Amino acid sequence: MSAFVRIALGLALAFLYAPILVLIVYSFNDSKLVTVWGGFSTRWYAVLFADGPLIAAALVSLKVALLSAAIAGVLGTLAALALDRHGRFAGRGAYTGLLYAPMVMPEVITGLSLLLLFVGIGLDRGIATIVIAHATFATGFVAVVVGARLKGLDRALEEAAADLGASPARVFFGITLPLIAPSVAAGFLLAFTLSLDDLVIASFVSGPGATTLPMRLYSQVRLGLNPEINAASTLMIATVGLVVLAASWLTARRGQGA
Repeated sequence: MSAFVRIALGLALAFLYAPILVLIVYSFNDSKLVTVWGGFSTRWYAVLFADGPLIAAALVSLKVALLSAAIAGVLGTLAALALDRHGRFAGRGAYTGLLYAPMVMPEVITGLSLLLLFVGIGLDRGIATIVIAHATFATGFVAVVVGARLKGLDRALEEAAADLGASPARVFFGITLPLIAPSVAAGFLLAFTLSLDDLVIASFVSGPGATTLPMRLYSQVRLGLNPEINAASTLMIATVGLVVLAASWLTARRGQGA
């Protein structure tokens, strides 16, 4: 690797991650001013865990992320199976486009369209609507992850089980699902991360008593910066980082088993 490439890579990494590192460092700042270092301290983490509304928002985010990831995991897996195992069928192009559209569509458009849908059908906004919205745009990501595993899957075992008289359901639960389980888990973790980080869509479809952690942090930032926000953001970064590492490990395991 040439010196120019190393310098360019270093500058790119610094541009991406230096602000995050600064935020993490200043979450341990003893000063009340976010830009003035007053010594090392964990006081703002103690303040954070004593902040009832913020903790309640974090619990809402975890609940929404788990539910939406579970729904997206099931729907995304079924969608990947439909596209991989049923060849060409009437409406395949439209189905594929509708499945992957939320992945490339601006979140503002997704949030607004879902809001109009919920208002049109008379569904009260709350945790349920956020779960539906997050599952909607995360399903496509799960389908991509699971679909990639299905394309590289050796179907000889499935065909052998079918030849021996196993029903389609038994073949799926006994052969196919165990083989694609790491991909399904990786898709679940990806959907969990997307839900946990979302602000735009949740802002459109949330209601009273359904404030997520990103929404709470954004509302506090608008009133002024304080080190407690740095502490909350650091914990979110740590959580998302652990989830991403777990998803990467599962993906690597999937590749080794392919």
